[in-house]
Amino acid sequence: MSASRETVERVLGAVESSGRHYGNGFPMIASENVISPMVRQACDSDLHGRYAEGLPGKRYYQGCDDFDTIESIGIDLAKKVFNAPFVNIQPTSGTVSNIAALKALVKPGDRITAVSTADGGHISHAQMGAVGLRGLDLNTYPWDADRMEPDIDAAAAMIREVKPKMALFGASVFLFPTPLQELADAAHEVGATVMYDGAHVLGLIAGGVFQDPLREGADVMTGSSHKTFPGPQGGFLISSSEDEKFQKKLNNAVFPGTNSSYHLHHVAGKVVALAEFEEFGTKYAKDIVANAKVLASSLASEGFDVLAEDRGYTASHQVLTRHGGVDSGAGRTAAAVLEEAGIITNMNMLPGDTKAMSPSGLRLGVQELTRHGMGADEMEHVAECFRRALIDGEDPKKVKETVNSIRSNFKDVKYCFSE
Repeated sequence: MSASRETVERVLGAVESSGRHYGNGFPMIASENVISPMVRQACDSDLHGRYAEGLPGKRYYQGCDDFDTIESIGIDLAKKVFNAPFVNIQPTSGTVSNIAALKALVKPGDRITAVSTADGGHISHAQMGAVGLRGLDLNTYPWDADRMEPDIDAAAAMIREVKPKMALFGASVFLFPTPLQELADAAHEVGATVMYDGAHVLGLIAGGVFQDPLREGADVMTGSSHKTFPGPQGGFLISSSEDEKFQKKLNNAVFPGTNSSYHLHHVAGKVVALAEFEEFGTKYAKDIVANAKVLASSLASEGFDVLAEDRGYTASHQVLTRHGGVDSGAGRTAAAVLEEAGIITNMNMLPGDTKAMSPSGLRLGVQELTRHGMGADEMEHVAECFRRALIDGEDPKKVKETVNSIRSNFKDVKYCFSE
């Protein structure tokens, strides 16, 4: 066997190993999900190598008639699912959606307000990410650590003082709806555009169980197509505006602004996912939030420090747990032990932490376990496995046997059409 062929075998072996690792364990990373069989069929198609620059009916390439049909159906479906007059379904990720929105709506040197990464803001909202790439003057909101949201009065006062060109809301740590109406009112008073990054909670928003940003003051909403919205990796750019010039500005920021061709196989997968969400999404969103609440209360009952107890722990797919002192690295240690036990999580900074690589906490998500059909009873069993691995100090290999046994009954993807 040649060295090149050996490389291929190693790569494909690692792909299969990764699938077994996730497929036999508890995947609980809040930014991940699985796709349905029919979405997979669309993604694993000839479209993966095709180009379609522009919009349906206005292409720079021949051979796009069938894809025009796909994208046109997708745009119409997305408008219904997200209850919006404008949706662009081309962005290749949530971050690319953010970059496009910033390109369309602000210029280098403009002021922007956003949630600090230390308080759960996404890296694309920071100088290290899209905000810095656009050359913006970043000001971060005062934070209410007890409520895990911007301090409403202080943030509104800051917006009125700073007078940003854009007020950006949304986060990567996202337990509760943003107090958007009050803060959007302050932003609009000073002439700011309001942008809401719904990447993590887009499926919950579309399912009607979280908040309704476009009715609460957001001019633009961005999001991922692969978190609580259970499609292939990609993004959406959504707006409540019916102004054609504003919509054209957003479209132009996607193409040619941030995309040339745009992963047509994933767009086709998004369209299938939109159709499935229209049918099953409300039930899926409700079940996600119900499971997150049961997991949070069960972890607390098992002896864990679960954040935001006074607010019922969570109103989203996420649960936050603290495992040691500030900047102690206890979250990193806990995540490593849990992975040995077959539970895949991610360490995360919590209020007070300042070091991203040695935080005190974990950010947990239940959207993928829910997608496989797990419910309240299973969430209690998950919490028991956490306790055995992290509090009792039981051999992770023994805990993994229980994890694998439970997961063996929850292999299929639910909330979708059968093949």
